[in-house]
Amino acid sequence: EVQLVESGGGLVQTGGSLRLSCAASGLTLYDYAIGWFRQAPGKKREGVSCISSSDGSTFYADSVKGRFTISSDNAKNMVFLQMNSLKLEDTAVYYCNCKSWMYDYWGQGTQVTVSS
Repeated sequence: EVQLVESGGGLVQTGGSLRLSCAASGLTLYDYAIGWFRQAPGKKREGVSCISSSDGSTFYADSVKGRFTISSDNAKNMVFLQMNSLKLEDTAVYYCNCKSWMYDYWGQGTQVTVSS
């Protein structure tokens, strides 16, 4: 059974930092494109960042570029999202996603709340 379990969310003040983790089991990250998505109340889920485990290439949404860093540890089957200089608009539930041409897996999400 495939499981993605996010952790590391919480309450932080503007300008602060959080590091989200996604622990994957039942699959091998190397075979997937891995992404972080977020969904704020009343808004659609949006892509934040993704990484190719095979070659390490990364992508960031313009809204987080320069502030967030995605990384993966294939040996531990984990994905991370380092979030710095957090803004009020970063408040959302953050989801880990692993996608291949055949499969699409999601975690349950972790809440990130940024307060002023």
